Amino acid sequence: MAGYGAKILLDSLAPTGERLTTMEVCFPRFVLAEFNTHRQFSRNSASSRAIPTAKLIERVLADPVLPLEWGRNQPGMAASSLLDLEAVRIAERAWLHARDEAVESVRELQTLQVHKQVLNRLLEPFLWHTVIVTATEWTNFFSLRCTPQAQPEIREVALKMRAAYERSSPVPLNDAEWHTPLLQDDELGLDIELRKRMSAARCARVSYLTHDGQRDRSKDIELCERLMEQRHLSPFEHVATPVPGANANFRGWRQMRADVEAIAWLTRSASA
Repeated sequence: MAGYGAKILLDSLAPTGERLTTMEVCFPRFVLAEFNTHRQFSRNSASSRAIPTAKLIERVLADPVLPLEWGRNQPGMAASSLLDLEAVRIAERAWLHARDEAVESVRELQTLQVHKQVLNRLLEPFLWHTVIVTATEWTNFFSLRCTPQAQPEIREVALKMRAAYERSSPVPLNDAEWHTPLLQDDELGLDIELRKRMSAARCARVSYLTHDGQRDRSKDIELCERLMEQRHLSPFEHVATPVPGANANFRGWRQMRADVEAIAWLTRSASA
């Protein structure tokens, strides 16, 4: 996904009426910090550190992020007036010049064999960013981010998210069933434990495809096991089953993360 976008990956309804929704959203990388302030969200992002620098350079040259609005400076967090058309043209040229300077600096640093986890940071202001987000509570986010007071770039994606949420009809699940995003139709008949692990791995990867562009169950399981071993547990929050009451940042759903943490605790206790 590139450009502003929001699509429902999976929308489920617990027997007690709580709705659990997983979306894939795309917005400018420079408003990710604002998005991440919403603690009721479980989320995983495409990592700048994991993507080869050459690919990111291609992206910022072919499809760079530009501000949606060029507001005129004034006191406060939001602009109430915009630059005129001539000033906007100058501003856009200056922004793209900064992009070109960043790319040039990255290429110079590449000759020194600097690692991509450093290089890629210079490109982030010009990058689109994809996030998998799952939640039962959306009202606060929509109330804060769909208003004229919100920064235009996060407001744009919030409006698309709200529209997608309102159009979607959640599918009822029974108590023993699981919300498993990013599984394909031909995988829904697989063993539930396999499905849960595949789903968590794909949420970590932010795609049902591997980084090589393939759908590979063995790579999904390998990634899932590595996440468990290294205690990278946020991807397990997207996989959940109906359970009444408040559970972590969800209502009416228990995350797979709780089960993974319980198993880890028992393993540590047994080896102590």
